[in-house]
Amino acid sequence: MTIRHLRIFLSVCSNDCNTTKAAAELLMTQPAVSLAIRELEQYYGVQLFDRIGRRLKITEAGQKFREYSVHIAAMFDDMERRMRNWDSFGILRVGSSITIGAQLLPGYVKAFYDLHPGTEVRAVIGPSDQLEQKILDDELDFALIEGICHMQSLVCEEYMEDRLAVICPADGRFRPGQTLTPDEFRGQKFLLREPGSGTREVFDRVTEQAGFTVVPIWEAMSTTALVNAVANGLGISVLPYRRVAEMLERGLVTEVYAKGLEFRRTFKIIYHKEKFLTSSAKAFMELCRNYEAECTFPLL
Repeated sequence: MTIRHLRIFLSVCSNDCNTTKAAAELLMTQPAVSLAIRELEQYYGVQLFDRIGRRLKITEAGQKFREYSVHIAAMFDDMERRMRNWDSFGILRVGSSITIGAQLLPGYVKAFYDLHPGTEVRAVIGPSDQLEQKILDDELDFALIEGICHMQSLVCEEYMEDRLAVICPADGRFRPGQTLTPDEFRGQKFLLREPGSGTREVFDRVTEQAGFTVVPIWEAMSTTALVNAVANGLGISVLPYRRVAEMLERGLVTEVYAKGLEFRRTFKIIYHKEKFLTSSAKAFMELCRNYEAECTFPLL
């Protein structure tokens, strides 16, 4: 088994399991591609593709082999690139979920540049589930998320505590700091973050553990949109305290509490178990762990 075999296998996967298309992409003959796949299957003693008529369909073993192959090929390419271009070493590919990306990541990057001026940080901000997939596909070195890590092949390390705030209209019927009964809370119109976001996962987990579920009247990727909707009396929301603190201080919305419900979570650093972490990546992670204790940052 060689790196060439892995590249052929990955090309077949990325071309809808079509060996003819893979052969054209690799400038090979179709029989040579098929032979390489058979050699892999014979080498490991597993079937990577089901043959249905003249079509291939990847098996469960093939899916696992693809996950390994992506990372082995990426590590090989990374080694080639870094060893041949040692002087240009220093690019970090960092993912961040939306709350961390809006609130903390800019400060992290600025502090990191101050300590490591020769590096470059390339950031991707998006929902936690998309970041996990990008790590699996080796499009990111690591990510910072506030949600639940779902992939067993990822290392997940908690590095900071956080909480969500229940906010309602400032001119509504609830006074600041009021504790709502479970029935009062369940009876509200909810304006929530979209499914798949870390904030929504925390909300759904807490309410499900309390024995009920919520069907929101609004779902949005924008925290600002939800806060504005609350301020205009359209309902209540449960959002990261760091993101709504300024609006609370300005009196645009009011924070209340729900009896028996604590919307708490931790921010996490995630990366692939097989990922080689550079000294720059390790330094950035360490900065994140210590940032809140050593630095100040504005509330948005």
